[in-house]
Amino acid sequence: ATFSLKGRRERGKDRDTYMTRKKRSSSAPGQRQLRVGEEIRHALTDIIAQDSLDDPDLAGRMVTVTQVSISPDLRNATAFVTPFGGGEADKLVAALNRAHGFFRRELARMVKLQFSPQIRFRADESFEQVDRIERLLHDPVVARDLARTSDDADEDGGDGEGGNAA
Repeated sequence: ATFSLKGRRERGKDRDTYMTRKKRSSSAPGQRQLRVGEEIRHALTDIIAQDSLDDPDLAGRMVTVTQVSISPDLRNATAFVTPFGGGEADKLVAALNRAHGFFRRELARMVKLQFSPQIRFRADESFEQVDRIERLLHDPVVARDLARTSDDADEDGGDGEGGNAA
């Protein structure tokens, strides 16, 4: 009897393909990430409210921290901010990022974690996206198309039977 490794190697390739681990970063955040992110959000809000920063771009500015997204290893965090009442978000984000060391030190004092996360600030654009979608939905062309679509549904009977009534 002849012994061949060819079949085993091919099966080994299949096994390696099936045994690969999926990347965690593309999946939804886990419960711990969400909980730690929310705790960091509250701490950042408290730190900013203390108004203990010497930066003239931040003096007297009210900032809303809308969300904190944190990496699976809890070492990197991105805080999404918007100026309260509108304003220049880019200037605000630049000032907050200049003070990232101060925020990291204060977070280490306020939030009990093994490692204090590296914090980055980004402008929250979700409100602008909501406004853009609202404007699109109220556009006369879109309203006309939506009205036409609802009229077509009424002509089909709208009884859920999916056919003509005879």
